[in-house]
Amino acid sequence: MLEQALRFFSLADANVRFVLLGSLLIGGTSGLLGCFGVLRKRSLMGDALAHAALPGVALAFMLTGSKALPVLILGATITGILGVLAIQLIVGQTRIKPDAAIGLVLSVFFGIGIVLLTHIQRSGAGNQSGLDKFLFGQAASLVEDDLRVMSWLAAGIMLAVVLFYKEFKGLIFDAGFMHSAGFSTRLIDLGLMGLIVLTVMVGLQAVGVVLMAAMLITPAVAARFWTERLTTMVWLSALFGSLSGALGTFISSLAPRLPTGPVMVLVATAIFVLSAILAPRRGVLARWRQQRANVRREARHHLLRAAVELAEKGAGQVFGLDQLAAQLGWPAARVRRWARRLEREGLARLDGGQWQLTDQGRAQGDFVVKSHRLWEHYLVHREILAADHVDRPADEVEHLLTPQIILQLEDIMQREEQLDTARLADLHQGESGYRPGGRDE
Repeated sequence: MLEQALRFFSLADANVRFVLLGSLLIGGTSGLLGCFGVLRKRSLMGDALAHAALPGVALAFMLTGSKALPVLILGATITGILGVLAIQLIVGQTRIKPDAAIGLVLSVFFGIGIVLLTHIQRSGAGNQSGLDKFLFGQAASLVEDDLRVMSWLAAGIMLAVVLFYKEFKGLIFDAGFMHSAGFSTRLIDLGLMGLIVLTVMVGLQAVGVVLMAAMLITPAVAARFWTERLTTMVWLSALFGSLSGALGTFISSLAPRLPTGPVMVLVATAIFVLSAILAPRRGVLARWRQQRANVRREARHHLLRAAVELAEKGAGQVFGLDQLAAQLGWPAARVRRWARRLEREGLARLDGGQWQLTDQGRAQGDFVVKSHRLWEHYLVHREILAADHVDRPADEVEHLLTPQIILQLEDIMQREEQLDTARLADLHQGESGYRPGGRDE
């Protein structure tokens, strides 16, 4: 294995260089165009086009008797374009939904391709062997002439994306504006589908019609976890696709007869899984941390609010944890745990069973109470909810209100209701709810 790894990194073997370059081209272009397909909600279009290319490969061989890649790609491109037109015709002229039309075209074209390949294999032609590699891909069969064709296609695709980037962006995010500005959204959409067809042609020989859709979708979906900006997503997707190609080639070179195309797809899937887990804002871990922080903030606010309202009822500034538990409707163990946590945060002081807020805790508690009551008054004043139905919605929102929002609410209530926002009345006379038995921290 070490010898195989050294052979790969030395790039002394021409076959290794060809496969590596081909994989980089496939991964880069697939990631680039995959972003537009995914955001345009055409993820399965690549799968349909890849399957629609198979009969074109077979027909090109039957008509010319040549297995030259430019000839086969030309045939695949023609049937791929026919597949796009067929899908749009079905959607435009019938009541069939796009997903059903894609599935219909995919299965019909793929069935025709299998029939033609079977016919070729039984025809006795001496050079038909090897056409089946377009089903599952065979990167090891790439030669210099194939790479030249793939390079020209990849260069053309990248140039088209650069030239029409704004049009594609407008089509994805605001097709109505593009139409009102005088652009033909149908023509732009056809151009985008045409580029996806060419992208499928780039990877057809190495990855195959069955797995090519994965190379279009997976890097783009992985990149989506890391950014909210289209430009960054496009670059990240191209990077992930290229990385999948390079690592897939390296891993397949370590084991004999391990196909490069499927390994590339597996590497892209691994990148997707890591992105889904580790992405800083949209990943599973980040969302779990944010959700946990939200639950903790909500519980902290409930405890501070309960302390302030107990003081308003005349319980004083120092009271027992059993009083807090009764006010909140929480188990005593939970109240004790949160009392200790607020003490560590400098918001309260706990001395035996007696508990009181610090100045900082009192200020935060006053803000929470004010937020809750001001929002209640606003909902009742605007007749959005009745006074006896307003507590729970206010309880849901009070944790999200910022000082800026509070200032705006105060201004509205002072102008429209002449409400003294410095002394807000409790609409429920202190009988507010705190989600009894609610979510634990």
